[in-house]
Amino acid sequence: MHTYIALLRAVNVGGTGKLPMAELRAMCEAAGFADVRTYIASGNVVLRSALTAKRVQAALEQRLADYAGKPVGVIVRTPAEMARALAAQPFVGAAPNSALVIFLDAPPPADALAAVRHRTGEQIALGEREIYVHYGDGMADSKLVIPAAKTGTARNLNTVAKLIEMAGG
Repeated sequence: MHTYIALLRAVNVGGTGKLPMAELRAMCEAAGFADVRTYIASGNVVLRSALTAKRVQAALEQRLADYAGKPVGVIVRTPAEMARALAAQPFVGAAPNSALVIFLDAPPPADALAAVRHRTGEQIALGEREIYVHYGDGMADSKLVIPAAKTGTARNLNTVAKLIEMAGG
């Protein structure tokens, strides 16, 4: 059995709609996943499965599409991958609630930074399969647009650290 962290895109924060975490846990258990735990109401799941990460992703996406009536993106990482992403974030000393990791299925395109629009004081860096953003002045008034992040899902550093902890990483 492998431990995975699944991150749902746009659940309970806009775009996809409401998904009670109890229903998400039940969906995961019905898919055969074990030790299913959720964290906060924005689509974070820690689970165990004998399947590969890609198969976990496909199974979750299918169940979520059936539930929502439209596609819901899911990013799946191992605890070690999450820990590497957190350790690689370049904004040392940044408040953990003002710095995000945007998780992607694939490496960001080489021109990802050149395509960014409406950048003011934000700092942006590319990772392996992540984009890192530090909102030095806060996120509330930011108009930042990162086209390469469209299919990804973002979590602040506090949430990433908590998910790693929950996964035993």
